[in-house]
Amino acid sequence: MEVFQDYAFYYNAFYKDKDYKSEAEQIDLLLKKYGKEVKHIINFGCGTGKHDVELAGMGYQCMGIDMSHMMIDIAKKNTLGKENMDFAVADIRQYKTSMNYDAVISLFHVISYQNTNEDLLETLRSARAALSTGGIFLFDVWYGPGVLSDRPTLRVKEIQDDPYRLIRIARPVMHDKTNVVDVCYEIFVIDNRTGEAKTINEVHSMRYFFRPEIESYLEETGFKLIDNLDCVTLGATDYDSWTSYFVARAV
Repeated sequence: MEVFQDYAFYYNAFYKDKDYKSEAEQIDLLLKKYGKEVKHIINFGCGTGKHDVELAGMGYQCMGIDMSHMMIDIAKKNTLGKENMDFAVADIRQYKTSMNYDAVISLFHVISYQNTNEDLLETLRSARAALSTGGIFLFDVWYGPGVLSDRPTLRVKEIQDDPYRLIRIARPVMHDKTNVVDVCYEIFVIDNRTGEAKTINEVHSMRYFFRPEIESYLEETGFKLIDNLDCVTLGATDYDSWTSYFVARAV
């Protein structure tokens, strides 16, 4: 299912303060720690390609896939003429490639968009098929202990992105039987030149995960879980960890 629709157009504006460089440095550190001579990376759910730009600058050969045509169009436009990067529209659950990559990465909680067990399993199988034996699968998710300890609340974000003023209201709805949080976005886009306003409404359904279930699904799909880490500190996770990296090896 396409989740970023009109929202994709404003995606870079809302996340212009996101520190992609520091996050890419984290990924580089983890790949060097857990991987062996990682060179070729495929990014599942690459969005507009900003992580790929940073990683390519570090010497990695990056392939980015995303199911949003608009996201991929923006990624290609923003990286035109740059080396070590390629992008394609594809569903990470169904992606097939004849190339064996050294690492699959999936960042910014793309795996948490896999709400059902089957969606998750299909994604993990797709990642395993893209990897050489011994390759690394590195991804982040909403982490159950942290989410339930500090539950999602209503959030409002306002930014100025000339010539537009953007206001985003995020209302969470939690579902205890599926471990999914529906983040209901209402986005007001105001043209400062004309005063014209547009409203975008979308629901992004995010699943939070616990280590035992992730470990079980990984084992079922040809991986061995190596570690999970707090995304902020890169230390051990605890009940304050809202997000967690998981690192697995293809066996």
